[in-house]
Amino acid sequence: MQLPDHKQLPESDGSFVKNFQEHPQSLLLTSSICPTLDALHPTGDYAIGQDCGIYWRMAEPPESGAEAPDWFYVPNVSPLLDGERRRSYVLWKEIIAPLIAIEFTSGDGAAERDATSPLRAAGDKAGKFWVYEQAVRIPFYAIYEVEKASVEVYQLVESHYQRCLPNERGHFAIGSLGVELGIWQGIYMNQNLPWLRWWDQDGNLLLTGEERARKADSRADAADSRADAAERRSEALAAKLRELGIDPETL
Repeated sequence: MQLPDHKQLPESDGSFVKNFQEHPQSLLLTSSICPTLDALHPTGDYAIGQDCGIYWRMAEPPESGAEAPDWFYVPNVSPLLDGERRRSYVLWKEIIAPLIAIEFTSGDGAAERDATSPLRAAGDKAGKFWVYEQAVRIPFYAIYEVEKASVEVYQLVESHYQRCLPNERGHFAIGSLGVELGIWQGIYMNQNLPWLRWWDQDGNLLLTGEERARKADSRADAADSRADAAERRSEALAAKLRELGIDPETL
């Protein structure tokens, strides 16, 4: 039997996004991590999914055999497939599992922590936690509780997720990426909220493209200010020398 690919499987189950923070949160994670991923993958071979389905088994209807993390990253695969945009991520066609999946929850996180296996599930629907741990086998799984502004990170150790402990900065190290994941309070897309963000291993916040541009502009402005100040000092010194009857051009 020929198994279906990403063009033959549904792109969405029609669910609404959970809240107005969800899409900006995904964009914030992506924009700030891309320079790190570009350095890790000079040929551009990586893919980031945002609310995209990961098909892990054949089922009827097809989307019941998929989970759609709010954000996930897959190393060493092309961002396109057969020269076209990806509609979903189909494990039986890809082989490589995502390295990290992140779920944002506006509720109590029960669905995101559901470890029900398909053998025990009503209607044969497995829980997300079980799927990511046992079926897809994603090395890192993070659950961000928006209302509590808290994040839990799990790492796959000997076939089971173990909850990670935060470091002294309150961040969680994602060793394979050389980054940390944690909570940052600030303004993004005109919303002053707690946001899930990346830091480097030294605790430096990874900036978005907009933040990097503002920082570059600020540095350029500071350099211009220093140059202007130096020119004013030079002009003042020249004027003082002339008062003393000394031609500054001869010095």
